[in-house]
Amino acid sequence: MGEKKDIFAGSVIASPARGLKGTVTVPGDKSISHRSIILGSIATGVTEVEGFLEGEDNLSTLNAMRLMGVKIVRPEEDKVIVNGAGMAGLGEPPDCIDSGNSGTTARLLTGLLSAQPFFSVITGDSTLRKRSMKRVVEPLSMMGASISGRLNGSYLPLAISGRWLKGISYRTPVASAQLKSALLLAGIYAEGETVIEEPEKSRDHTERMLRAFGADIDVRGNAVRVRSTKTLNGCKIIVPGDISSAAFFMVGAAIAPESELLVKNVGINPTRTGIIKIIKRMGGTIDIENRREVSGEPVGDILVKSSRLKGIAISGAELLPAIDEFPVICVAAAFAEGTTTVSGAGELRVKESDRIAVMAESLASIGVEVKEKEDGIIIKGVGPGHVKKGVIKSHGDHRIAMALSMAALRSADGIGIEGAGCVDVSFPGFFSVLDSVRAS
Repeated sequence: MGEKKDIFAGSVIASPARGLKGTVTVPGDKSISHRSIILGSIATGVTEVEGFLEGEDNLSTLNAMRLMGVKIVRPEEDKVIVNGAGMAGLGEPPDCIDSGNSGTTARLLTGLLSAQPFFSVITGDSTLRKRSMKRVVEPLSMMGASISGRLNGSYLPLAISGRWLKGISYRTPVASAQLKSALLLAGIYAEGETVIEEPEKSRDHTERMLRAFGADIDVRGNAVRVRSTKTLNGCKIIVPGDISSAAFFMVGAAIAPESELLVKNVGINPTRTGIIKIIKRMGGTIDIENRREVSGEPVGDILVKSSRLKGIAISGAELLPAIDEFPVICVAAAFAEGTTTVSGAGELRVKESDRIAVMAESLASIGVEVKEKEDGIIIKGVGPGHVKKGVIKSHGDHRIAMALSMAALRSADGIGIEGAGCVDVSFPGFFSVLDSVRAS
């Protein structure tokens, strides 16, 4: 096995390899899985979800909706049947809603619960309780929401006294799918219409799915308009593979010298394909085959071959549709020829970890020349060379652990990853899948 259990619980040693070969599928899209459960729960009738990601974050959302009385059945591992309670059918949760480490769960449900006629409390783990909720709480309060929490509602736990809301027009300070989605979920309950305009367009899974469920929604450029909706109708949702999970294999195949890897059934929503554009601009050989549309989302198969990458400058606007892929972009930069500069990534300091600091620390520990900036990072790549053996800490961040596993493909003697069990947040079985396509 390329990844073998270390003597430390939750740790692995990721090994070098000549390349990645064959065909791989990745778990269902995390963002779409969250939204399918939430919208299915407030729809009328049954919503059948295929390809549901059984990660810890998504299970936090599923358990939250169950706590509000929604009947959810899982006949198979990646299949979920949601018996919708209807727009007015949710019940007051008998306990605090635990979002775990999921910012999506906490922020989207804050929007939904603001419009419900009952009291609720949302909390999360120690890491999530350090992440600001102010960006969501402020506009919801403008709609009439009653939300209190630590530091004037800036941090979890949040106590929400649901009430009647009114629609607003709001320009978001940054492009954020979580903020936009929270306001849309409140907006379908609010009187009148709610208009949300972003400086740049963030991922649009919520808009697409609201339309599939029958909401009164209109999208024009970076603006979304939603009107008070009386009924959502249950439907079938087929969740494509998560491009954020596929990104690790895309970069791994690009940097390893003898790779030819096909990643099948991946969501290629234009608001999410920034990673493909960035790798291509670095010189990566990537093709999208078998393009099609499934449940309102574009899907394709991604073919990646070994590539000679070069360093580039990546701005905040270019990074936005690849913001979750920052750790693995740093790995691609580590094996590129020349220097890669990433700017406009300041929000990554308050993700599951401070991803800028952690990636700088991790790459430096395996011999890569790195300079940390306030809003980004500068990486001098080793080109066709190898990185040295080392041990890094995941800091409980699934994307850090998976990214460094790909760096190990081009290491001299492997890389130890402490706390690697965190990959289960978004990619249960990740290391087994990596082993299955390893060319050793």
